[in-house]
Amino acid sequence: MNKPRDLPSTILDSALALDQISRQWDGDIVRQLTDYIAIPAKSPGFDPQWEQHGYIETVLRNAAQWVEAQKVAGLKLEIVRLPGRTPVLFFEIEATKADAHTILMYGHLDKQPEFTGWRSDLGPWTPKYEDGKLYGRGGADDGYAVYASIAAVQALKAQGKPHARIVGIIETCEESGSYDLLPYVDALRPRLGDVGLVICLDSGAGNYDQLWLTTSLRGLAGGTLKVQVLTEGIHSGDASGLVPSSFRIMRQVLDRLEDSKTGRLLPQSFHCEMPADRLAQAQATAAILGEEVYKRFPWAHADCGGSTSFTLPTTTDPVEALVNRTWKPTLSVTGAEGLPALQDAGNVLRPYTAFKLSLRLPPLVDAAQAVQELKTLLEDNAPYQAVVTFEAGSAASGWNAPSTTPWFEQALNAASLAHFGAPVGYIGQGGTIPLMNMLSQGFPQAQMMVCGVLGPRSNAHGPNEFLHVPYARRLTAAVAEVMAQMP
Repeated sequence: MNKPRDLPSTILDSALALDQISRQWDGDIVRQLTDYIAIPAKSPGFDPQWEQHGYIETVLRNAAQWVEAQKVAGLKLEIVRLPGRTPVLFFEIEATKADAHTILMYGHLDKQPEFTGWRSDLGPWTPKYEDGKLYGRGGADDGYAVYASIAAVQALKAQGKPHARIVGIIETCEESGSYDLLPYVDALRPRLGDVGLVICLDSGAGNYDQLWLTTSLRGLAGGTLKVQVLTEGIHSGDASGLVPSSFRIMRQVLDRLEDSKTGRLLPQSFHCEMPADRLAQAQATAAILGEEVYKRFPWAHADCGGSTSFTLPTTTDPVEALVNRTWKPTLSVTGAEGLPALQDAGNVLRPYTAFKLSLRLPPLVDAAQAVQELKTLLEDNAPYQAVVTFEAGSAASGWNAPSTTPWFEQALNAASLAHFGAPVGYIGQGGTIPLMNMLSQGFPQAQMMVCGVLGPRSNAHGPNEFLHVPYARRLTAAVAEVMAQMP
């Protein structure tokens, strides 16, 4: 692409870099990811027999073989294993300029489970490339990361541009909360060096028209809440009215946590104040995205006398919508047990109801403390002395990005203008990447380039997940630009 005259200068020949990267995506990476999508490498939290099934091992080895086949000068690669833990891919690329700092690149290869509702011609493990979108589970979240990372390095090498030392960690436990990752970070810490820039390709984008930098991530406190009233099911005609419904008790217990009319989380300790700079960025982003902030979701609708009635969002104010999904705690019920399928449901008062809870926490709330408060809140003083238990699951604190240094801000903007023709956008994300909090604590001076391809309707974790390939090409080129400009 031709670079307009008024764009900031970049160290790379941007048009040449994008051309090389585009040819690599179209000629090789899309094919690699097509093969990757076909492998059900579910995260260990969803596949306890991951080791016996061997899918994680397969995608890890495939990625390792591809990286080695690229013959990147100065690259060393190994699969690191700790007993009883999912493996990680670790690579090192020696510096070509005198620099004490290291660039750390991150991604993951484990996937979410299948989920239901896929389009009839699509499926989680049946990849399909259509109109620039590669459909299937895991390609965008974020199996592409290791391939894009190496392609960005190759663009630097091809133009002979000097770069800092580069290391990469590609894990296989992220979708289960990254509980295996910290031991690897500790084990590899002596080899990481002084990390000055982290590039994490596991995040989202507000649109497909510019580079987006993630400024914050929510935390997560998850677990299973179970309410039991009987040891076995009883005829509802005999027992109802005398035996309290486990579902009704479940509703009462959840009312302690959430205002069901508004969705507001009631414990004040689950809230935090949103920093002024983040609010200002949300206002700027709302001006860019407008109604697309909430219109991008696949709302259910019904025909009502010739007109269509759509489900409404919690707010139609774009600023409030961005704040709600990034800095407000929110409860979701993501699974249930004890409820038979409709076709199997007889007139039986069920012995128990169990819900899988996913509580998204604001970036500055401590997840471990929230889990303990959650357990006490839900279990104590159970109605009717029912057996109420909360079994904690995955938990991770959120993250608020450090302030951007002048070089980093200028590099991001130059990269976005060069490859998208629009300035960089700043956006908080509602998801969780446990590694970011770990790295911010371990390397407090590092700049954090957290970005990704999960833009509108890409639907990570849900049906019809897709990777937007044209955006991924430009994002890869933007990553190369920023690495080249690291001082």
